[in-house]
Amino acid sequence: MSEILNSIKFDDRGLIPVIAQDHSTNEVLMMAYMNKEALEKSLETGKVHYFSRSRNKLWQKGETSGHYQYIKSIKVDCDGDALLIKVEQVEGACHTGHFSCFYREISDEGLKETQKKVFDEKEVYDGSKVLKEVYDVIVDRTINPKEGSYTNYLFEKGLDKILKKVGEEASEVIIAAKNKDKGEIVYEISDLFYHLFVLMVERGVKLEDIYNELKKRR
Repeated sequence: MSEILNSIKFDDRGLIPVIAQDHSTNEVLMMAYMNKEALEKSLETGKVHYFSRSRNKLWQKGETSGHYQYIKSIKVDCDGDALLIKVEQVEGACHTGHFSCFYREISDEGLKETQKKVFDEKEVYDGSKVLKEVYDVIVDRTINPKEGSYTNYLFEKGLDKILKKVGEEASEVIIAAKNKDKGEIVYEISDLFYHLFVLMVERGVKLEDIYNELKKRR
């Protein structure tokens, strides 16, 4: 492993560009980046891991959507500063719902879509994105308190207050379920999710920790 990693030339940010290609059709699926840890994880697990520059973190392709990339081969270019990975792609590679991120073609009329969507991106992307956005807002309140914020009020009151609210919201979910009112159930579960997120942030638990635990139980 160390010999392989030493032959790779990561840039001054510790990254290397990666092209993912469908192993059966040779269609180019996407372009992303890896750091040393992402490459190590990919080699160890057989599933492609990348490094997100915008989020500054390691991520596994398909970790929220289930659209994994299973490695068939990895090639290194002549200068050792780019990778070509042939994969078995589950569903599609692009978060827009297309099989490939390169689903648009430049024409005289402008950008023209050349592929139909293979899945509904709202079902597998927006849902987890909303959860992440809510969690991130709660984290931000700990860094940038906002006057009148209910979230900051909970943090100021401390763990016991947060736990009390989690218990209250769980009870309200039970009552809503007994009332057999779907709208009420959705509303109360959303309240419970929010208060659980506050508890998670207070105790240092990340969404990824929950995702990883749930993946173990599948």
